[in-house]
Amino acid sequence: MRVVLAGTPEPAVPALRALLGSRHEVVGVLTRPDARAGRGRRAVTSPVKALALEAGLPVLAPERPGDPEALAELAGLAPDCVPVVAYGALVPRAALDLPPHGWVNLHFSLLPRWRGAAPVQHALLAGDGVSGACVFRLEEGLDTGPVLGRLQEPVGPRDTAEDLLGRLAHAGADLLVATLDALEDGAAQAVPQPQDGVTLAPKLRPEDARVRWEEPAETVDRRVRGCTPAPGAWTTARGERLRLQPVEPLDRDEVAAAGPLPPGRLRVGRREVLVGTGTTPVRLGLVQPAGRRAVAATDWARGLRPTEDEQLGAGA
Repeated sequence: MRVVLAGTPEPAVPALRALLGSRHEVVGVLTRPDARAGRGRRAVTSPVKALALEAGLPVLAPERPGDPEALAELAGLAPDCVPVVAYGALVPRAALDLPPHGWVNLHFSLLPRWRGAAPVQHALLAGDGVSGACVFRLEEGLDTGPVLGRLQEPVGPRDTAEDLLGRLAHAGADLLVATLDALEDGAAQAVPQPQDGVTLAPKLRPEDARVRWEEPAETVDRRVRGCTPAPGAWTTARGERLRLQPVEPLDRDEVAAAGPLPPGRLRVGRREVLVGTGTTPVRLGLVQPAGRRAVAATDWARGLRPTEDEQLGAGA
């Protein structure tokens, strides 16, 4: 089939690579316009666009995929199907109706669980033991279309959102190609999503990434891992924002040795920095004060020189 991949960030790159190595003909890429970033507000090319240019593919980057000019450009490429991986914009009916086989979306959850923009992050926040990916027919609803293929992926106890999404992006790329093969061969079966079990996964806001030390240690741990690397878990230290990379809950023997610690209270040792939670303490990993690079928590604490009653998150 002739396909145009619609995608933008790094998790869509494995899918484009897989399509380029498949029996299908990639005739172009649809991506978001270059973003402005950094102090100079320079244009930043999306990872998918960068690979497309390297492969010599036509690139469409309209502000809105439903604009007449964008629709005409897409129609000119005459795709049989448009696979979508984290494109980042709503697709109107006029665009959905263009290819004979429609648009199929690779989504990183086991639908109908975690419909929305941040399924991997929400799976980690909720403590899901199993995640996965689905390829479904794109409709105008929010991730509501019938499922054409799915795979499962166990969630590791120390997985961050970056870890899990990386694995799903690569496994999902193979699933996407297999689904397109089945569509072309007439063997694909579209299974409607069940009405029960629907959960939503909206994009996380910075406030969602704020650590609440009064929560149980396992919840604190999941929040930090689920927000790594973005939007980035954080707390405050002496009124200044402090970003946190994954923390480590203590095991049973370590909990007994450490003793109780009130939520948010710091305890600094020679080789570790502990923080109290609503249950048992956690061990800090790398931390990043505002405007500085990430450092080991012990190095940060030596510069901080905390008092005996030093509290993280106070006034947050």
